[in-house]
Parts: sequence; structure tokens; C-alpha cells
Amino acid sequence: MASSADTRQDATPAPPPAGATTLALVAGEVSGDLLAARLMAGLQPHLPGARFTGIGGPRMLEQGLVSDVPMDTLTVRGLLPVLLRYRELKGIQDRLRDRLLVERPAAFIGADYPGFNLGLEEQLRAAGIPTVHFIGPQVWAWRGGRIKKIQRAVSHMLVVFPFEQAIYERAGVPVTYIGHPLAETIPLAPDVGAARRALGLPEDAKVVTVMPGSRMSEIKYLTEPYLRTVRLLAARDPALRFVAPMAGERQKAAFRAVAAKAGLQDVPLVLVDGQSHDCIAAADAVLAASGTATLEVALFKKPMVIAYKVLAAEWMIIRHMGYLPWIGLPNILARESVVPEFLQDAATPHALADALWFQLTDETNRKRLVQRFTDMHHDLLRDSAQLSAQAVLQVIGK
Repeated sequence: MASSADTRQDATPAPPPAGATTLALVAGEVSGDLLAARLMAGLQPHLPGARFTGIGGPRMLEQGLVSDVPMDTLTVRGLLPVLLRYRELKGIQDRLRDRLLVERPAAFIGADYPGFNLGLEEQLRAAGIPTVHFIGPQVWAWRGGRIKKIQRAVSHMLVVFPFEQAIYERAGVPVTYIGHPLAETIPLAPDVGAARRALGLPEDAKVVTVMPGSRMSEIKYLTEPYLRTVRLLAARDPALRFVAPMAGERQKAAFRAVAAKAGLQDVPLVLVDGQSHDCIAAADAVLAASGTATLEVALFKKPMVIAYKVLAAEWMIIRHMGYLPWIGLPNILARESVVPEFLQDAATPHALADALWFQLTDETNRKRLVQRFTDMHHDLLRDSAQLSAQAVLQVIGK
């Protein structure tokens, strides 16, 4: 039986009440869905009866979004996968643009997903529709030339890291630093015991959490080296417990398929449906793909190892495009290598197992990381829902 959210996603948008504000929003990934949903929650007390339309995931649907297509339709990672699906994604973008040009929402809000949203924002803003982008593309990390497109596309930028504000101010883009929403949702002192009870883990066990990512391409390239790493660690200490949160049934099926093909289905790793925050809170150390997950792990004050692999041809392209020596958000925010990163060919099971063993066993390192990550948490802690809502209200003249 379809849930109310499923029904709403396929429904024809109802006309808003007389005088109500219509806002369009697009999120293409889980992190953007979370960010946009918090913004919507912050806006609703100020915009009673507001209508939200566009594309989003389950959290945005819970806040009342009417989504043109399922958010998973947009979820794709990497240069080559995007090129392969370019016509499909461009068609979705064009249809949404045409509808919004007719409906004329009070503003368009792009939640991350810059490859799709910035192009849409540029067209809508040129037609007189105000645009807000949330969060700022990582022009400080790679593809800095995008700032010119941002100047054309974005009426107001919302940024989640303190150092970003000056970048957009220098470029003449109105900007508001709102803090990172994850810093509000993750407690300063996580309850490890409660997380382990929720997962059925012994409270005195040593736990390693494995996070191969939510994108299908990540699961394709990271599952085998991650499972081989688990096998090596389990041989080193058979008492270790291993858990891996799965973003959905599709991801879990893909993970199991890769494991079976590699003959690794007997590795002692428990797959958990969702509950990623419980899995991180329960951990003594985490093996994580790059991305928002690494920031979540830092906010939970956990030692971690970051490892990432992509298609070899894609790696040849992107390895020359970055400006920073790090890909992990904890290292970028700290401006130094506080946790190890292993990329592409360096992400071997033996290297990952040795690095994780150090993170599991070195108490001095653990205490150092807890302090660094606590300081980071305080730096990112703001009332992001209210600050972002205020910026949007300013843009639409409310």
C-alpha cells in the first residue's frame, strides 16, 4: 500500500490558497533532502499555507513538498555516470524549468546538487525569479571557475562552513553563514550505550562501522576493498564487531551482489537498515567514504579512516582538478590531516586495516581527535533552520 508521501509525490499539485506563497525546491541527494527539509520547517511558521513544489526526498515530502519525480531519479555520482544520463537529467530539468516559468514561484531554492541546480537557477533568475542556493558549491576545493556562473545564477547563497562567507562576499554574491544543520542534530556528547543497545551490540565490544556510501557507484567500487579490510581486521581480532548502515534496499542488494561476486559473503559484517547515526555513535572507529558521512563521523567524535575509489578513467580526470590536499571534510575544516585518507590505488585492504587498527588502539590519538572534533562541532553550531529561513524571507520580501 502506498504511503501518503508516495501518493503526494505522484499527485498533480493543488493550487495554493489565495495569497499563499509558492516556493520551489530541488534536492538530488540524501544530504540535500535533510538540508531543504530543515529550511522548510523553519519557513512554515512565517508562511502559513505555503505551497512547496519541485523535487525532493522523504524528509521534504514530510514537510509538504509535492515532488515532480522521485529524488532517486536525480541521484548520480561522478563525471562519467552523469554524462551517460545527461539527456534524461536535462529533460527533467527542462520540464521543471518550463513549469516554474509558468507558475512563477516566489523563489527557487536549490539544495546542494550544483550540477543540476545552478543551471536551473541561472535560467530562472534570468527570467526574474529570485534564486537561493543552499549550500555553496565547493569552489574552494575544485572548479573555482564556477564562481562566475554562481554570480549569474544565485540571488542569495547560504553557506554551512565559516570560511566560505568571505569567498562569496569577495565575489559580490549576497551570502549568509547559517552553520551546519548536522551540528544541531548530532549531540555534543553522543550516547554510545544507547546506540549499541539499539543495534543489539554488546556495550563492552570493540565496534567498527563501515560506510561505503549511498550512491550506487560508491558501492560498486568500495564494497570489495572495504570487505577485505573487515576480513583482515577480524583475523587480527576475532572479538571485533562490524556493522554497515545501508541507505536503502537497492543499496543493500547491490552491496550483497558485489560481495557475492568477490566471494566475500562470509565476511562478519552486519548490514543495518538505515540507523546510520546509531552505527556511527556505537563505533570505536569508522571506515567511511568521502562526503557528508565524514563530517557526521567527526561530529560524533569518532576516529576514522577515509577511503575512496572511482572508475579509473574518471580518476585520471578529477585528480588534476582539485586545489586542496584533502577530500575529507574533517581535514578540510581543520586545514590539516587529522585523519588518514586513502584514495584510488592507495585504498588497499592492508593499508586500510593498518590505519583502522591504529585508530582503534591508540588512546592518545583518540583523545586528540575527540578534542579537535568537539571544537569543530562548536564552530558549526548555529540555528540553521531559522537563519536560512530568515535569508529566504528577505529574498522574497517577507
